[in-house]
Amino acid sequence: MARPVLLLLCTFVVLLASSTMASAAIVEHSFDVRDLTVTRLCREQVITAVNGSLPGPTIHVQEGDTLVVHVYNKSPYNLTIHWHGVFQLLSAWADGPDMVTQCPIRPGTKYTYKFKIIQQEGTLWWHAHVSWLRATVYGALIIRPRSGHSYPFPKPDKEVPIILGEWWNANVIDVENQALASGGGPNNSDAYTINGKPGDLYPCSQDQTYKLNVKQGKTYLLRIINAALNNQLFYKVANHKLTVVAVDAEYTKPYVTDVVVIAPGQTADVLLTANQPVGSYYMAAHPYASQPAIPFANTTTRGIIVYDGATSAAPIMPVLPAFSDTPTAHKFYSNLTGLKDGPNWVPVPLHVDEHMFVTVGLALDRCRNNGTCLGQNGQRFSASMNNASFMFPTSLSMLQAFFFNVDGIYTADFPDKPPVKFDYTNANVSNDTSLLFAPKSTSVKKLKFNATVEMVLQNTALIAIENHPMHLHGFNFHVLAQGFGNYNPKRDIKKYNLVNPQRRNTIAVPVGGWAVIRFQANNPGVWFMHCHLDVHMPWGLATAFVVENGPTPGTRLPPPPHDLPQC
Repeated sequence: MARPVLLLLCTFVVLLASSTMASAAIVEHSFDVRDLTVTRLCREQVITAVNGSLPGPTIHVQEGDTLVVHVYNKSPYNLTIHWHGVFQLLSAWADGPDMVTQCPIRPGTKYTYKFKIIQQEGTLWWHAHVSWLRATVYGALIIRPRSGHSYPFPKPDKEVPIILGEWWNANVIDVENQALASGGGPNNSDAYTINGKPGDLYPCSQDQTYKLNVKQGKTYLLRIINAALNNQLFYKVANHKLTVVAVDAEYTKPYVTDVVVIAPGQTADVLLTANQPVGSYYMAAHPYASQPAIPFANTTTRGIIVYDGATSAAPIMPVLPAFSDTPTAHKFYSNLTGLKDGPNWVPVPLHVDEHMFVTVGLALDRCRNNGTCLGQNGQRFSASMNNASFMFPTSLSMLQAFFFNVDGIYTADFPDKPPVKFDYTNANVSNDTSLLFAPKSTSVKKLKFNATVEMVLQNTALIAIENHPMHLHGFNFHVLAQGFGNYNPKRDIKKYNLVNPQRRNTIAVPVGGWAVIRFQANNPGVWFMHCHLDVHMPWGLATAFVVENGPTPGTRLPPPPHDLPQC
């Protein structure tokens, strides 16, 4: 009797393995990156684009698939592509941030990104990670459950990417370079966009308004991505409720709302049921400006949801929150919770190995121009974490330096706390020159493999308080708590959600406040952490984690691919 049972068990194991292998595929794409002339806002503009479109191509994969993307750089600029939110387990060489995990793909050359999608489902995205190129070089990355698995919510009738972007009537590289040269802030964008289209509130844009046709009674999964460079956004659909079921490719407990708040880099999967009278309804987005004293583009993009059978009556417009409506933004951000025991759910690690308290905010750098710079006090605007203003290496990527044990590229001395303790969110410190100047360095935090890190991200009032969206490459983190003012461990640790916190890769640190995140460093390599406002990243609001190799071959970073670009 034992032999037939053993034979049956072996057959079951083989069938299970075959089923698992059959459900995983190799998905291959080619990105042709070059200049493209498009017409927006009454004028022609040359942009950098992928495969001749804005946004670029949407990539569809299933969990477990291997993605292979051949990038041909036919543009005049250095280029890398970042797969925003992908864990890149043992594939850090494919993560993409310029001079962190690779040197750039030079004009006229190519590089192939290859990585596996592991234990992730939902909406992510890809974008350029050199200078401001991501203003037009971006697209959706949609990860569906592997064959035989389903969503943890009713299957929608249709899935629709909604990519919110930002548009300049200028060459975005020139906009960035002019700001860096002057030491001041960059020019604001001229429009916001939905799937590359500005919408009919802007000049010459009646025929450049995104339209979504729906059928009454059907449910649609809107995969919302904020690809804007420098603005968080409020998003609404007139007369419709939205049910959030995932953020940053992590399932959430369903959360019903009439407004979605989304920071640059973040994604939100929301269900919209077409349950209103047949007609036309605007979807609209405009900025959440947490610090209205800082100039911003106070315009609105909108698209149209059209029910089958609708007449030509004017669409209904939603009432968006005020630009500086922090209570609405905080309510949305702080009410999301994780779907405990749902697909790919990861419990909160309870033992913490590394405690970090990290200030995030603006700073100044000494003016090096022959004259006065355009930043505060005639200096250059800068930014820092724990008073360390990040500076990219120039001769070798940080990941190459880690793998080949090359000294002089970075220093493993990023501090666990700020060098000076002060009243972080008190507006009276905004022009305290003893605190404003942050030295430049390529300073990183070194972590043991599998170490659990808890980080308090504390906003400061230096120069100005504002909400900072902080993005961590290579990991998702649990958001344990968030609030306003200075973080107080005796008071605020009682607010920790250790049961079902939201888990994501980008956290909008509240204006004049703080957020506590926790993650496990189970992926060897060099992982960038930075503000996803592109105005702040080149100013230095960034650092990196260097995670040591684990003890076994399956926990060690493999060698770089043969075609890795060289500096």
